[in-house]
Amino acid sequence: MFTANSFQFLTELNQHNNRDWFKANQARYEAQVRTPALQFIEAMQGPILALSPRFNAVPKKVGGSLMRPQRDSRFSKNKSPYKTNVGIQFKHFQAKDVHSPGFYVHLANNECFIAAGIWHPESTALNAIRHCIDENPNGYKKALQAVTKAGFAMTGDSLIRPPRGFEKDHPLLDELKRKDFIAIKTLTEEQVCQGDFVKYCQKEFQHTAQLMAYLCFALELDY
Repeated sequence: MFTANSFQFLTELNQHNNRDWFKANQARYEAQVRTPALQFIEAMQGPILALSPRFNAVPKKVGGSLMRPQRDSRFSKNKSPYKTNVGIQFKHFQAKDVHSPGFYVHLANNECFIAAGIWHPESTALNAIRHCIDENPNGYKKALQAVTKAGFAMTGDSLIRPPRGFEKDHPLLDELKRKDFIAIKTLTEEQVCQGDFVKYCQKEFQHTAQLMAYLCFALELDY
């Protein structure tokens, strides 16, 4: 599905990140990036359903699992109009935005990875996850052990000080300070371009099932 041409397009887009160049190379984007991405998403429908019937793989150009190529630069100093990565998110069916539990695939020339978890949850959801960890620590510890054993790393932003309502000597303080709960595993371009990439993602996402189930439990979502 994805090939070296997919990454070559992203390289050139990074060098010529403007609307005129993108418009002139629209056909290449369709053939080398968007079509392979939609094919990948379609192939992942079965594997995602096997992980949890609550998550969706939607192969649509707009409004599906493939994130749009346009950047929202309204509040950024970087006014480049296009993303230089491919973002694919398999979201919970009850999710309204990207700040919800999901499985994620990120492809870029400088970084490729798969991930599972929740990025920048709003304050109510973040507070619910923290209190769940406080009240149900063993389940969270087991989820961390599973992803760590499989080669994933927990990443994202964290607070400097303990969150309000939690003591500074809490045994899971570092986890409670997280503002993102994301397990990430890096990939190479060669892995992405191999014919078994769908099977690889399915296998690796299985290692994150406990974490995803825990986050859904914390947020009172079905898994």
